[in-house]
Amino acid sequence: MNRFIFTCVLLAGSAFSGFGNAAAANQEADFYAAREAFRSGDNARFKTLSARLQDHVLEPFVSYMQIMLRLRDASPDEIRGFIQRNSDSYLADKLRGDWLRLLGKDRRWDLFMSEYPALINKDSELVCYSLQARLGQGETAALPEARPYWFSAEEQPASCLPLFDALATGGLLTVDDVWARLRLALEAGNVSVAKRVTLYFPGHQEISLRELERAADSPLAFLDRPSVDLNTRAGRELTIFALTRAARSQPQQALPYWNALRPRFSAEEQAYTWGWLAFHAARKHDPVALSWYGKAGSRLSDLQLAWKARAALREQRWPEVQAAIDAMSEAEQNQVSWRYWKARALKAQGRAAQGNAILAPLSKEFNFYGQLAAADLGVAVGVPAENFKLGEDEIRAMEKLPVIRRALALYQMNLRYEANREWLWAVREFDDRRLLAAAEVAQRQGWYERAINTADKTRQLHDFSLRFPAPHRDVMQEQARLVGLDEAWVYGLIRQESRFAQQANSSVGASGLMQLMPKTALWVAKRLGLKNYRQSMINQLDTNIAFGTYYLKYVLDKLDGQPLLATAAYNAGPSRAVRWRGDVPMEGAIYAETIPFSETRGYVQKVMSNAVYYGNRFGQQLQSLKQRLGTVAAGKGKSGCGGDDERSPACE
Repeated sequence: MNRFIFTCVLLAGSAFSGFGNAAAANQEADFYAAREAFRSGDNARFKTLSARLQDHVLEPFVSYMQIMLRLRDASPDEIRGFIQRNSDSYLADKLRGDWLRLLGKDRRWDLFMSEYPALINKDSELVCYSLQARLGQGETAALPEARPYWFSAEEQPASCLPLFDALATGGLLTVDDVWARLRLALEAGNVSVAKRVTLYFPGHQEISLRELERAADSPLAFLDRPSVDLNTRAGRELTIFALTRAARSQPQQALPYWNALRPRFSAEEQAYTWGWLAFHAARKHDPVALSWYGKAGSRLSDLQLAWKARAALREQRWPEVQAAIDAMSEAEQNQVSWRYWKARALKAQGRAAQGNAILAPLSKEFNFYGQLAAADLGVAVGVPAENFKLGEDEIRAMEKLPVIRRALALYQMNLRYEANREWLWAVREFDDRRLLAAAEVAQRQGWYERAINTADKTRQLHDFSLRFPAPHRDVMQEQARLVGLDEAWVYGLIRQESRFAQQANSSVGASGLMQLMPKTALWVAKRLGLKNYRQSMINQLDTNIAFGTYYLKYVLDKLDGQPLLATAAYNAGPSRAVRWRGDVPMEGAIYAETIPFSETRGYVQKVMSNAVYYGNRFGQQLQSLKQRLGTVAAGKGKSGCGGDDERSPACE
């Protein structure tokens, strides 16, 4: 076992009473078994096990499960007693929410409304129950408050449906409102939601569900063999849906159909369609996007305007960048990304004073755009020279908090979901000093993801050694040196990939610190000539770092030695990273901003930003984020893959 990991295990075992001896191990086994008995509904076994856990640090979780097994029969006083005793745990609010859901289903409105105001985490299901309760108590003003929940592309909870029915019956849900939600659902590709929305149309405006499915499944075939009446709004809306559906993958292929059909549509419908065709063209980096946006008029959503601004960025058309940003909602304009790019647009148009007035406060923010702003102003960027450090007394006091002890106990038992929930509840109202104390406690226990996320929350006092930890440095330095990679960049990538959680597993099957996919790990093993490789080895620290850095170096070499492109490739695949290049050289910040996948865009920005901070921490020659991003060479569509390499994960 790696010496660092072994030390952490020993520390974790000794830091909290109840986890360092055989009796504690038995209690842990009892807790796992009780949890399983609860899940399977084995009440008798659960009762036996729970009796053995009365003094356990996780006893509140046992008590919660006891109440949940008989929630319908539990008295209000018993439930309130649990909530009061465990107010420092997320379980208190969770139990109140569980109870309110039951009360809502049973329409026990008086009791529901007496408890609902104290609930902290209110989801749409419970909000709709609260509106039902108010209506049930004769408060008719509650019904209009349900309208915003109608205008959603997503499926809404069953508790909202009686409200929607009441809105329709009361004349507060018009036919235009139904069309509006139908468009939202179709824009998002949520065909199942769209089908349910059609039930709210009067009979003569009913949309054919068969034609809706045909437009969704085979949009080009739908357009090739039209079977809808374009004299009806239903027929035109289905045609628009098919056009925009086709444009998702091939915007230019949808254009001939649209040019032939366009005269049959109203001016509003034409503008609406051009807006979505332009949006899809912009995400495909098609130079025609701005021309299509010009035909869409001014009724564009924030999402469409964002991609109008990005299309203008790629074309270096700064007045159009500014115009798109100025047309966004106030909330969207205040996003850090658009504050930065508006400043750049102003400066590009000769309005340096106005641009710098935006960049100056932005440069003090510790994020990707703050670092870019600082570079634009000529400010040296790095971790502040002095990190704020707490005294040991504050850290020890934090260790003793019951909620922190529970969260760490859950983490040590690998109950990560519950551990994260308990931790987030604990720190939700902490000031900077307590946030830093909690982050220090988490880091000492090797729970780096919580240490990082907690330290990131501070507003005035900062400790960047907690925000940017460097565990396993002996292994990492040696491996980075062997393959010839910048250690700061590798750490920046791991911080974003796994937050240094060695057992991290993604929903798509990626594993370990460097989140390697099974296929990629097998490919690396073959390249390295490892004949006895087994998939279980990928979660071993040394193996994961060795494989991950080998693959990262391979991708870097294939992509012109450009870390920005290699970072995008590590997340989304090398062929995509190549396709996102332009026909002319492009500023790295613009390349990053115009990555079509929001997940990859954020990933790339955070990894490259992290690398700046790590470079400063490791005493490297100071390099700004702009220098790290560099300039992306022209070469759209040229992957550099061929021959035997075409079969490797790096060329898929």
